Amino acid sequence: MRKRKLKKAMQYEIFLLPAFMAFTVFTIIPLIKTIAYSVTDFDGVTREYNFVGFRNYISVFQDEMMRHALFNTLFYTLCTMVLINLIAIPLAVLLDKQTRLKTVERAVFFFPSIVSALLLGYIWGYILSPMQTGALNSILANFGIGPIGWTSTEWGAKIAIILVAVWTSTGWHATVYLAYLQSIPGEYYEAAAIDGAGKWQQFKNITIPLLAPGLTVNTLLLLTNGLKVYDLPYALSNKGGPGYSNYTVTQMIIQRGLSEKQYGPSTALAAIFILLVTIIAGVQFMTMRKREVDIT
Repeated sequence: MRKRKLKKAMQYEIFLLPAFMAFTVFTIIPLIKTIAYSVTDFDGVTREYNFVGFRNYISVFQDEMMRHALFNTLFYTLCTMVLINLIAIPLAVLLDKQTRLKTVERAVFFFPSIVSALLLGYIWGYILSPMQTGALNSILANFGIGPIGWTSTEWGAKIAIILVAVWTSTGWHATVYLAYLQSIPGEYYEAAAIDGAGKWQQFKNITIPLLAPGLTVNTLLLLTNGLKVYDLPYALSNKGGPGYSNYTVTQMIIQRGLSEKQYGPSTALAAIFILLVTIIAGVQFMTMRKREVDIT
């Protein structure tokens, strides 16, 4: 009987083997090698390298560019996570209304999330170009307004990157909220209306608490995607400009490791970043799950 049960269980679990092998080859092994290389003077070419302890980790915190990249990444993640959630929830409520054009309306807001972020970055980089030939400046020139340096300053580029990210991703996350909204029984709202609850009271006391699982999912996705962002800031701000003011951690890892052949500091930064992402994502997930229990 035990052998029969074990054989039956293996029939299902064997289908997980290809996924497990791919995860091991492309994630687990590179992760182990990254941590191992981070405490050596590995140069990416020779097979001989020496143990250097935490020297690479110390150099990460002494490097101004790396510290700035870490700040940019955290700032981008926090701003996009808050703004997208604040906009996506009311947008999902509006899209949940039964109108003749509801399918078109949902498609319009969802479409920007389909296009590659790298492509959108180059498109918006042309629109917001500080040169006179930029699309927006060309339009303003017809009204006698001189060229405006939309992305020519550090904070101007930061704001542009965040706004474009919000425009790109809000529709996708609103769709997630929409799915949770459609699972809320209409009887709840009918009972609340009979008791005299207004639209705002229904939204605050019914919609928001029952959207707690969706808030957990969206916040976790925004957090992890924001921390590993690379393509949008790179394309929109002309490779993280002006200067290195809008570099992200991912860009620093790639540049130091591949372009400048500084494998030690780049792998150390990657190891620190992996640990940071794991801690932040874990704390956020546990906090949001506890919040779900408290609300419901």
